[in-house]
Amino acid sequence: MTDARPALPTRPLGKSGLRVTELAFGAASLGNLNRRVDDATAQAAVHAAVTAGINLVDTAPFYGRGLSERRVGDALREGDRSVILSTKAGRLLVPDASVTEQEECDGFLSPMPFRIAYDYSRDGILRSFEASLHRLGLDRIDILLVHDIGRYVQGDAHDGYWDQLTRGGGFDALVSLRDQGAIRAFGLGVNEVQVCIDAINVAPLDVLLLANRYTLLEQTPLDSLFPLCVANGVSVIAGAPYNSGILATGTRGHGVPFYDYGPAPVNVIERVRLIETIADTWQVPLAAAALQFPLAHPCVAAVLPGINDPRRMAETLDLYHFFIPIGFWSALADAGLLCSV
Repeated sequence: MTDARPALPTRPLGKSGLRVTELAFGAASLGNLNRRVDDATAQAAVHAAVTAGINLVDTAPFYGRGLSERRVGDALREGDRSVILSTKAGRLLVPDASVTEQEECDGFLSPMPFRIAYDYSRDGILRSFEASLHRLGLDRIDILLVHDIGRYVQGDAHDGYWDQLTRGGGFDALVSLRDQGAIRAFGLGVNEVQVCIDAINVAPLDVLLLANRYTLLEQTPLDSLFPLCVANGVSVIAGAPYNSGILATGTRGHGVPFYDYGPAPVNVIERVRLIETIADTWQVPLAAAALQFPLAHPCVAAVLPGINDPRRMAETLDLYHFFIPIGFWSALADAGLLCSV
């Protein structure tokens, strides 16, 4: 039974004074990512997380063009507001009647009639912050993350957006919000390592929500980014621990396994098959290994899987609590499937 388990351990989040549970709740799916979730199910998922002791919930304006924020706010408004709430800035939602629920937009099937406009300037960050408070219907946001800055998402437009964030006052706005007590911490929410390094070198960040890049499949931040985080007191939230699906479903199902938001390439499938073989030998569920792996690094404050209903929440707790022998990790390392921490 869930309530018989020990309380979830917490870890410090940078120099913010916040302590977050090792297991966090990612609310992208509550914006109807790839499939529709009804309001009652969305709220029940958040309630299940809070009941289980999770104290960090992450959302964003981008998730369902405001739908996830609205649902998270509805779930938290009358509950325990000791929950640490994280949302993001960098995209403004512009009313647009041509955007409909019937048409998938950026992976979301949302009824919210808005289109996305990027703005990382001082004004854009402050407008995004105020708009998020209104959508959430809450009196505070604890963590504000600059969303999807970097070439991974922005391509050739990155230089212009980086200029908005730096010389255009975006980072200054975040520092001001933190200094005023309007937020407790700020950082980036991204899918790439290099922009994290660049940001640490120009701004006093507290946290990086890094998705897909520090997982059972990939450990690219180890040599460059993580030492910089240690030196600057920056914590990492490891997002997307299943690398968009393949580390949750494995390679043996009937459908095409997904990796990094698209069909998995052959070399990734083959690597996961090798991991699956060792997991079978040690009787370790692949998804449990994927969920627990990032927490072994001292830079990582929390692991953040996406959760869309109470059943999935219960399954995630089981994976988090599953006992994994140290020999399993040694076997992966001996096979060349893990980099040294």
